[in-house]
Order: sequence, then structure tokens, then C-alpha cells
Amino acid sequence: MSAPAPRDVRRWLPRTMASRLYALLAGGLLLAHALSFGLLFYERYEAASSMLMTNLEQDVVVAVNLLDRLPPEERADWLPMLQRRTFRYAMGDGGFGEGTGASPLTATTSREMAGMIASALGPRYSTQARQVSRDPERFQVQVRLHDGSPVVVDVQPSVMPVAKWLPYVLLLQLAMLLLCAWAAVRLATRPLARLARAAENVRPDGDGERLPTGGPTEVAQAVGAFNAMQDRIARYMKERLQILASISHDLQTPITRMKLRAESMDDVPGRAKMLEDLDQMQHLVREGIAYARSAHGSTETPVRVDLHAFLDSLVLDYLDTGRPVSLRAADIDAPILTRPHALRRVIANLIDNALKYAGAAEVDLHADAEAVVIRVSDRGPGIPEAELSRVMEPFYRLEASRNRDTGGTGLGLAIAQQLAESVDATLTLRNRAGGGLEAQVRLRRA
Repeated sequence: MSAPAPRDVRRWLPRTMASRLYALLAGGLLLAHALSFGLLFYERYEAASSMLMTNLEQDVVVAVNLLDRLPPEERADWLPMLQRRTFRYAMGDGGFGEGTGASPLTATTSREMAGMIASALGPRYSTQARQVSRDPERFQVQVRLHDGSPVVVDVQPSVMPVAKWLPYVLLLQLAMLLLCAWAAVRLATRPLARLARAAENVRPDGDGERLPTGGPTEVAQAVGAFNAMQDRIARYMKERLQILASISHDLQTPITRMKLRAESMDDVPGRAKMLEDLDQMQHLVREGIAYARSAHGSTETPVRVDLHAFLDSLVLDYLDTGRPVSLRAADIDAPILTRPHALRRVIANLIDNALKYAGAAEVDLHADAEAVVIRVSDRGPGIPEAELSRVMEPFYRLEASRNRDTGGTGLGLAIAQQLAESVDATLTLRNRAGGGLEAQVRLRRA
């Protein structure tokens, strides 16, 4: 029954490591800072209270004895010189006469200080105290001199006030504390963020971002392991693609010989089907070679391309052969830096795919603030939503939804996906409203 508690706690935690570290460091430092200041102010309050008590006790004894020895006509002149920040003196009964309704002392501090004054003066002087107010705390003590003259000590207890510059120093310390915590978190998490970005840009040909070595030992070890992993992936992919290309290339010769022998045979039953099977095998071999070569599309030198003219030329090539391909292009303010041959193969594969399964293709070009988007759409049968991500896999074919003749080799979209990555673009598929498929190639401006 107590199992859901940890999940409820985790729900309130920040999602990123940087924010969690920052909250932990800043929270811990702020708590320690607040505790230190609390103890400091408490000790200061205790010291100030003790000093207030001592000063009051000594000053009242001195002042009362001085006033008692002065002639009555000179006492009023000495009162301003005896005044302090928290208490002052006045001659007269100060409202302690009969019928004034003087209230008894109710505040703890007032009782302690009035008792201390009475104890310091001793039995030689009679005292009487009353509470004037509780907020702010204020009380009065009447002392009878030896000649019967009353002296009133008006006391308003308060510790030493806080210096005006102290809050600004505190705010400056808090700002420096938070800044140091932010710098520490940034220093600790920046290598992780750089590692994550490099991992997102890993390419099968090993042409991804190489992280610079250096920094703390743990970071240097992680960077070295990541760079070594990229090299291993590149060697692995190069070996597998080389095997695929070699097998596909070597299969072309026996397939060609078999086709020649089949064509030289008399018109026997099964000859036409044998030639059809050989044509399919040859097409599959060529697609395998094209897939292996597409992994090295990043070796092409990038150049600046006017996409409007680029797509217009590509679409005109299709129209010249009588295939229904339309272009709708918005004005692009500047050329795009890309690899034109790889990009042409990507768009051509998508157009061929649309022509094969829908009979027509629509090409659309537009741009937003971050990227230039090329869409190739058709009104064919589309792809089931659950299969949209899998059709990018090599040799994966949809027999049920887009199989008109043979279903293809299953390499067309895989080649387009691989070449799109080589030109630093993203290829996504989605079904259109009303039927059909839309392939979107998103080229980043920078």
C-alpha cells in the first residue's frame, strides 16, 4: 500500500540532471547559509540583550545617585545628558499618582528589567513599575529620591538595530552563492550535454562529431570511449556494407549468364517466368549496390543550391518522360548548402515511390524560420500508422498496403533515409487526410 509514495515524490523532482543538481546544490547552500545567519543573529541578539541589561542596570544606579545628590533646581538640566537610546529620565510622578489606573507589568522582559533596576538600587530607594504598552514594549519605573522627589525611568527595550547595509550584503552573498552553484552545475553537465548532442549526430560512416579530449579524468574517459565507439561502429558498418556491395556485385555476372542462357532456350514452358525472376533478382542486386553506396553520400562536397531551380529541373525530367509530377514552390530567400547528388537521389526515390503506388506525385517546397521543407505527396493507398517507422528499414516491404506488382525490394525508402542523413536532413512519413502518403524532407538552413 505504501509503494506509490516514491512515484509521488519523483513527480515533483525536476526532469533534467542540471536542474536537479542545481536544486540540490543551491538548496543545500541556501539552507546552510540561512542556518549560519540564524545562529549569528541569535548570538547577536543574546549579546545585545545582555549588554542592554548591564548598561541599564549601571546607568540607572549612577543616574539616580547623581540626581539624589544634586540640588532640586539643577536636576532638570542633567536629564538630557543622562538620556540613552532605550531609556530616558523625567522628574515628577509620571502618572503614578493615585487613581491613574496604572497597569501591572505583563511582559516578561519588562518584569525582568524592572526587577533588575529595583535590585540594583537596593532598599535605599523605593520603586514602583507599570506597563505602558506591549507593542511596542514599553514600561516605566518610578524611583523616590531621599528628599521624596519622584524620578521616572521610561524604558523601551530594543536590541541594537540592524545596519542599513547588512541586507544588501546578504543579497550579494545569496547572488554569489546561486551564481557559483549555477557555474558548478554547468561545468559538471556541459560534457554530458555535448556527449548527448554528439550521440544524436552519430553517423554509420563515422563522419559524426568528434569530441575533444581533456577535462576531468571521468569526462576524458567517457569522451575517449565515445570516440572509440564511433570508430567501431564505422568499421562495423563499412565491413557489412562492403560485404553487401561485394555480394551484390558478384551476383550480377551469374545472373547475366543465366538470363542469356534462358533467352537462348527454345520457347519452353516456364521460360518467361524464369526471365521475370532473373529480372527481379537483377533489380534487387542493383538496389543492394545502391544502398551500400548511399552510406557514403557524405563524401560528396557540399555546395550552395537554388532549391527552386533544382526541383524544377528534376520535375521537368519526369514530365519529359510523360510521368505526372507537379511542382508547387514558394520563393526561397537564399540558396541552401547541401550535397546536390545525394539530395536529388532522395527526392527521386520519393517521387518514384509515389509514381509506383499512386500513379502521380506532387512536390511542394516551402520554408520556415529554421528549415526548408520539401514534401512529396501522393493519393495512393498510404501506409498503416503502425508501419510508418518500419518502412525505413532495409528490405522491409508492405505486402498488404502498397504491393501492386512485387512490392519492390524494400530498399527505396531505406536508401532515401540514409542519403537524407548524409545531407543533414530529416525524412518523415505521414498519411494524408483523404488518403495517400506524404514524405517530408526537412533541410536545416545552417
